[in-house]
Amino acid sequence: MSEADEQMEVAEDQNIEDADLENASDGDDDEDLEEKEDGKAKVYLPGGKLSNDEELVCDESAYIMLHQAHTGAPCLSFDIVSDPLGDDRETFPLTAYVVAGTQAARTHVNSVIVMKMANLTRTSKQSADGESDDDEEVSDSEDVNEDQTPILTSVMIKHPGCVNRLRVSTFGSSQYVASWSEMGKVHIYNINEQLAAIDDSRARKTYQQNKTGDGVKPDFTFSGHQKEGFAIDWCPTTRGMLATGDCRRDIHIWRPNDKGAWNVDQRPLVGHTDSVEDIQWSPNEANVLASCSVDKSIRIWDCRAAPAKACMLTAENAHESDVNVISWNRNEPLIASGGDDGVLQIWDLRQFQTKTPVATFKHHTDHITTVEWHPKESTILASGGDDDQIALWDLSVEKDDGDDANDDPSLKDLPPQLLFIHQGQSEIKELHWHPQLKGVILSTAHSGFNVFRTISV
Repeated sequence: MSEADEQMEVAEDQNIEDADLENASDGDDDEDLEEKEDGKAKVYLPGGKLSNDEELVCDESAYIMLHQAHTGAPCLSFDIVSDPLGDDRETFPLTAYVVAGTQAARTHVNSVIVMKMANLTRTSKQSADGESDDDEEVSDSEDVNEDQTPILTSVMIKHPGCVNRLRVSTFGSSQYVASWSEMGKVHIYNINEQLAAIDDSRARKTYQQNKTGDGVKPDFTFSGHQKEGFAIDWCPTTRGMLATGDCRRDIHIWRPNDKGAWNVDQRPLVGHTDSVEDIQWSPNEANVLASCSVDKSIRIWDCRAAPAKACMLTAENAHESDVNVISWNRNEPLIASGGDDGVLQIWDLRQFQTKTPVATFKHHTDHITTVEWHPKESTILASGGDDDQIALWDLSVEKDDGDDANDDPSLKDLPPQLLFIHQGQSEIKELHWHPQLKGVILSTAHSGFNVFRTISV
């Protein structure tokens, strides 16, 4: 096996250098989407019970692409690195660059992993528009005889403590990763060297043999939080600007300075009364951000104001329990939120003062741990959680009185906006739409990563 094609084994001490990446349909532990009745396939809904003679079988025709990856220690947070390969890519094979952080046992080393997922090939015989490839020619630029083995290469940065959450941003000519450590500190790393190494087999081998990642130091570290935290987000309109929130209740605003470092306001924003769980900057208004908390509220802030006066709008009791995650729509004044109550709420910022969501969906059966709007389609979003499912939604869909749910009575209570249910992972923690790969979602869970595109989006 050549070095370029090798899939490196996971070391027992979790000091991995590469991970396993494979077609999900080749694995033995896939949780599948259909059960058979009288020899005919029928839809399986999460939470349903199977008879002893029934088994779940993945309906591959529902996926254009479906792969899985394993990194040894679970990576419960990750982000997608922007690349120069172009936007709206859908010609196979595809490539994605990802940065993830491990949460290994205390006796093991934790790392920030910079990964390249290459040769991501078509999984099903469905084309991108849902038609069978048997009925149309595959694009000339797609090699129908190509090697179907996806390739994952990676390099590591030794990280102090578990990575609670991390986010990536381009600032100047560099790619930076900001990581929240369980030890209560936030670190910023320049990952240009690591990205170059995973694109060059010789550089990667040198990096790994010399254990370069063990000696990488953060470009900047903030130790001013009183507790560890999870909330973190880079501002998309003011490059280099960062917000971090902790489990005490505090949010700090970071601004880059002309010395290649950051000035962090030591005065936290005043408003939340319990742990800040997530932060999202406005996609188009500089200095405006949203946050959610264990105190059940969602707050909108203008960080140009003094910290005690920065909170502009508040939705108290936005959920019946902890509000875990929020996502700010890039194209419309909408925020989606998910909580421990398993409820997905949609908020219109033009009506935020009414403190009433414009839509509520109770489909998940356990805590919602991740939610994200599609980067370009303003009505489409995805949510996932501890019920081991990812749900794809299209809010533009309305119930048709003549719709009999395909004559399947088990589907009659499903919201018409629910497009697709993806399963196969255990305790889903985070998902992201790839902003440059059309319709592609990456997700991470205790059981590893999934990379997929469905026929519905």
